[in-house]
Amino acid sequence: MDRYIEFILNHYLLALALAVVTYLLIQEFFDTAFKKHASVSPLLAVAKMNDSSTVVIDVREPHEFVVKHIEGAMNISLGKLAEQLPNLEQHKKTTILIVCETGTRSASAAKVLAKAGFEQIFVITGGMQAWENDYKLPIKISSKNKAKP
Repeated sequence: MDRYIEFILNHYLLALALAVVTYLLIQEFFDTAFKKHASVSPLLAVAKMNDSSTVVIDVREPHEFVVKHIEGAMNISLGKLAEQLPNLEQHKKTTILIVCETGTRSASAAKVLAKAGFEQIFVITGGMQAWENDYKLPIKISSKNKAKP
């Protein structure tokens, strides 16, 4: 035991780094174990969208949404999601698909919705990049952004 204490005193930066990494790993484990949303691939998202009651929420900023988006998606930016919750109240029991550009903002939005009591929340993995580039699924492109021949 004395050798451990001596090591920690001599290498306090390494000991601190070990403590921080351990804390972050434990935090990630608990976040994953207790999250109330699931992740789905774009293909599974399309299958869920075939159900007419499914709601697609795009949490990108409006200027990103206007360029291209999933047909039928509603745009509520992540920063305004909390104040828009009363407008989404009717969808608490329906399937909700959340998408952003890469999938990072979607996870934050899913946590907000889960905390507000929404039950069926799914994050589209890879976001719009995976939707468009990896899976080549259709998107709605603004007429201003269409390529001119």
